[in-house]
Amino acid sequence: MMIRRPAGASMALAATTLTAALLLTACGGDSSAKGTDGKLDVVASFYPMEYLAAQIGGEHVKVIDLTAAGVEPHDLELTAKQVAAVKKAGAVVYLKGLQPTVDKAVAGSSAKHVVDAAAASPLEDHHLAEGHAEGDGHDHDGAAGDPHIWLDPTRYAAVAKSVGAEFAKADPEHAEDYRKNTDDLVGRLTALDEEFKAGLKDAGNRTFVTSHAAFGYLAEHYGLTQVAINGVDPESEPTPARLADVQKAAKENGVTTIFFETLVSSKLADTVAKDLGLKTAVLDPLEGLKEPAKDDYLTVMRQNLANLRAALGATTS
Repeated sequence: MMIRRPAGASMALAATTLTAALLLTACGGDSSAKGTDGKLDVVASFYPMEYLAAQIGGEHVKVIDLTAAGVEPHDLELTAKQVAAVKKAGAVVYLKGLQPTVDKAVAGSSAKHVVDAAAASPLEDHHLAEGHAEGDGHDHDGAAGDPHIWLDPTRYAAVAKSVGAEFAKADPEHAEDYRKNTDDLVGRLTALDEEFKAGLKDAGNRTFVTSHAAFGYLAEHYGLTQVAINGVDPESEPTPARLADVQKAAKENGVTTIFFETLVSSKLADTVAKDLGLKTAVLDPLEGLKEPAKDDYLTVMRQNLANLRAALGATTS
């Protein structure tokens, strides 16, 4: 014999089931955001984004960096496997406009939790040198503005906060840990900012020459002037007129050092330095790490500070 439940009991049971489902969803967040290991699957476009994701996510995330260590990120071409990883990612952390192949993959994905660093800290235009606009090639792979926001610790901290907030939405169960990790990282970036302010405060020279126009935000924030041989794309070739401008600026400002970077050839910086009888040194734009087992964002930035202090004649201890 079939036993019929009262209509009210059936409705109560359905309501209870729905409530339980909602509670499970609220506690676990977007279940599709997590892998089989229970961790939030995060795809980061290149090292500065990977660093934020790893530091903020901690043990609760699994991070895939689309740009391999030691590879110049501007030249990245994604494989089919990497495009698939972006499409199924629980969260994506990238900088729109830096890597067109990543922009295309993100636009074609259904990822619900996406952090665009350029939205968290809007990009600005920077010049190669005071009074000299970049001209041809100023747009960075078709995007207006200088993308190197991570070289200003205060701007980088703003991006960190956006990453932490988005991770909390994707994985509410661990929201408190993401908040604590974000606060800790922002604290370390604030301390780094204070180190730069103190370290460059009494620099006898305020002008530096670099092979790649990556340091506009850093220069702006700390009251320095960047004179760059190349534009924001490190692989571009400077015109003879540009080289003449650089040499003139170096002589007029008492520049002692031509800075080059680790992931591209130093040949151009070496040539300019030789022509002017100057030294060379590394100023790393941190677009990727050559030795990830040895260095991280903070150690490289502190080495950048030490190299800048030596080149600019800072004397504070």
